[in-house]
Amino acid sequence: MSRFLFVVPPLVGHINPTVGVAAELIARGHRVAWASADPGLVRRIAGDEAVVFPCAGPVLTGEDGVRPADLRGPEALKFLWERFLVPLAEAMAPGVRAAIGEFGPDAVVADQQAFAGGLVAERLRVPWATSSTTSAEFTFADALAGMPKVADWLDTLLHELRGRIGDPSGTADPRFSPHLVLAFSTPELVGSGAGAGAGDRIRWVGPSVAARPVAGDFPWSWLDPARATVLVTLGTANTDVGGRFLAECRDALRCRADRVQAVIVDPANVLGAHADLDDLNDMGEKDDKDVLIRSSVPQLPLLERVDAVVCHAGHNTVCEALWHGVPLVVAPIRDDQPVVAGQVVDAGAGMRVRFGRVTAPKLGAAIDAVLHEPGYRTAAERIRTAFRAAGGAGAAATHLEDLAIGAPAKEAP
Repeated sequence: MSRFLFVVPPLVGHINPTVGVAAELIARGHRVAWASADPGLVRRIAGDEAVVFPCAGPVLTGEDGVRPADLRGPEALKFLWERFLVPLAEAMAPGVRAAIGEFGPDAVVADQQAFAGGLVAERLRVPWATSSTTSAEFTFADALAGMPKVADWLDTLLHELRGRIGDPSGTADPRFSPHLVLAFSTPELVGSGAGAGAGDRIRWVGPSVAARPVAGDFPWSWLDPARATVLVTLGTANTDVGGRFLAECRDALRCRADRVQAVIVDPANVLGAHADLDDLNDMGEKDDKDVLIRSSVPQLPLLERVDAVVCHAGHNTVCEALWHGVPLVVAPIRDDQPVVAGQVVDAGAGMRVRFGRVTAPKLGAAIDAVLHEPGYRTAAERIRTAFRAAGGAGAAATHLEDLAIGAPAKEAP
């Protein structure tokens, strides 16, 4: 039996892929714990029984924690690193040290954006793996060769951070463990050349798709098998900017109601649908046979029933859709999303539209294309095959077992 400590940021998309890996390790007889700035969020996703060591962390609400909605490009990158990633690492470091001291892990599994995991593990001489929940980081790292000023700026930030919370004599980049990097994708989506800068320690395990707790009831009987179903979602971190886009999606899909139903996820009620109680049926849903607007949905079970997904190109959502062979319309907003959207388009599994400017007619044309032009579904199914062959949570767990006992990580078959 080995012990594994997962160090994760307080972000749903970064916790979700690790849940299946943790469950697989537990099923094999190992012990698993977590270190996080939001223990409640981890338990909501991983289950109430999850052992979570609390860490401090920057508040993600209020003026200091919320990135301006219109921030893009270099300024968005600067905000992400200086106002979130580096402060998060510094705040989490004492909790990670305490967790390692109390739990005694044989290996640490550090999310690519939870720098404290790798830096503290390096300082305490504990083997550690990177949990790469977005493959865009590989593309970005490779691209830094052509952006020397940006590369120097990031190197300085990481060097100074290592001096404060890690081993000042260490050399590891906390985004890429020198021992093992678990990439929850495959080259069929990312591209064959991605990750070259991270060397042969990358293991492409494909998505880690595991059942997770579902709150509330979904009206499955609402789905009409005679029509295609389209899911529209912007994930959990984009509720502040989604109003106009979701409204255009709703209008585009209503125009196709003779042949398409739509499920729109609107957690912030920017469409005002949840407040309109005049036409709710006995299930508490709007009596609308064409567009269903919900604050949340059971995404994995729903993806088994939908024919296309319109989304923000979040890595989690894209990989879960393609795991089910579902083609996409992607409208990236910020962060890694433009890179992931480019991967989808380059792989032939979807179309890209402009989040801030697309209109209902253009959205409708893109939705029609991915629904009716067979090439998109063929490409999505090809990626599904590659994803499932990669091994997912099981393959990741095997690599972690090897790391914990000191064996060299095995190449993927």
